[in-house]
Amino acid sequence: MPVTSVVQDPAALTLTVIADFPVPVQRLWEAYVDPRQLERFWGPPTYPARFTRHDAAPGGLSDYAMTGRDGDVSRGYWRWLAVEPQQSFEVLDGFALADGSPNTEMPSMRMEFTFETTPDGSRVTTTTYFDTADALASLVEMGMEEGITQAMGQMDEVLADLRSFSADLPTMSQILNDTQVRVSRVIHGPVDLVWRAHHDPALLQTWLLGPEGWTMPVCQVATEVGDSYRYEWEQGEDRFGFEGELVESLPPFRSVTTERMTGMPGEGAVNELTLTPVPAGTLLSLVVTYPNAELRDTVLATGMTEGMEASYRRLESRTLAAVQT
Repeated sequence: MPVTSVVQDPAALTLTVIADFPVPVQRLWEAYVDPRQLERFWGPPTYPARFTRHDAAPGGLSDYAMTGRDGDVSRGYWRWLAVEPQQSFEVLDGFALADGSPNTEMPSMRMEFTFETTPDGSRVTTTTYFDTADALASLVEMGMEEGITQAMGQMDEVLADLRSFSADLPTMSQILNDTQVRVSRVIHGPVDLVWRAHHDPALLQTWLLGPEGWTMPVCQVATEVGDSYRYEWEQGEDRFGFEGELVESLPPFRSVTTERMTGMPGEGAVNELTLTPVPAGTLLSLVVTYPNAELRDTVLATGMTEGMEASYRRLESRTLAAVQT
């Protein structure tokens, strides 16, 4: 059991949990900023979490849902207040309603996570600050202390699993729910350059090409929220394109766009791109929301993940390599 100390301080209105692990600090840090890893331990074993958004940057937001064995769901959010990479981060943690909005009838709390090197590995100290003594007593009574302890008890297995989260793995896709898919990959380059490569037309045309043989003759990028974009690809006589609108932009870590295939009727998708600094470069997470499961499965069956992997390999070997030289 990695938890070495749990201390309630009613006078200071805090609950502090200390846990030690036989891994370097950077490995422990990655477990918290990578949603694929965090959701494997955030929440007790009987209520595993699923993160549909996870912005490890000041001003960012994380949305998650913990589902019990009987199908009951408890939703929550983190509003990111401060981040010092591999040292600490601070969030406002609260309960959420079914639509993801804050549940104002339940207390929220400020949580500070600090990371430090120890003689045997690393330590994470989680300090939760409550607004009132009643809020502290209420959440402890609801099982918060036991929940955190049980959640951290799952971390040893996650931290030991290097293969599943290796920085050299190809692009992977993960079905989150009936309409959402998360595509993830570590890009071997800094966040600012990966962001630029996604928003500079001249750079996009060098890598966002899918399988070999395709070109991108049309690359109209949306630069401001509300602007439209249009991309077109061609190979011989074959040609297709996508278009949409930029609905959110928080450089250099998050952008949200709508997307629909040019000329196709029906509702399109929503793409949420998040870039997170990690020791090996940049963790790219793309959450795609489709109008229904049928369209989601149809798109995945086209080989979308493999096509994206070809593009990301090109991004690393051609585009980023050229920009950094």
